[in-house]
Amino acid sequence: MSISVGVEYALHCLIYLAIPTTSRSIGIKEMAAFQGISETYLSKIFMKLRKKGLVSAVPGVKGGYRLSREADEITFWDVVEAIEGPHYRFQCAEIRQHMAIVDPHELPPSFSECPCLISEVMKGAEDQYRTYLKGRTIGWLYRMVKDKLDGPYWKAIESWAAR
Repeated sequence: MSISVGVEYALHCLIYLAIPTTSRSIGIKEMAAFQGISETYLSKIFMKLRKKGLVSAVPGVKGGYRLSREADEITFWDVVEAIEGPHYRFQCAEIRQHMAIVDPHELPPSFSECPCLISEVMKGAEDQYRTYLKGRTIGWLYRMVKDKLDGPYWKAIESWAAR
């Protein structure tokens, strides 16, 4: 399963917006510069996050973005779905219906009516993946990063976010 770098960028940025001392919005330009990533690409990511209702835009010279909901109410799955869409990653091509041993106009029921077992397994795996991501929130991520990151680095991040 391939997840785009856009999901990673979004998750990193949402950590900063989840810092309780961040009483202001943070601009795309600031977040992109802080992380060393493309401002244009990050802007497109935030449009998707906004459309999904995960962040809200604050207009004006000092404007930017802030979380639209509490950090513990935004799941990793919400972010993946906002950036990549809700569709299943595995798309069954129904190869069994094109086998040389069957006439495509007279497919037996086992080829046309029964669900593809490969597709069922793949979708089952994706369902477990989605369930797992729905159990992890931006609030959880914020707390984990804060606990794991060395003190001076976390203080520097908090200081940057509070400016």
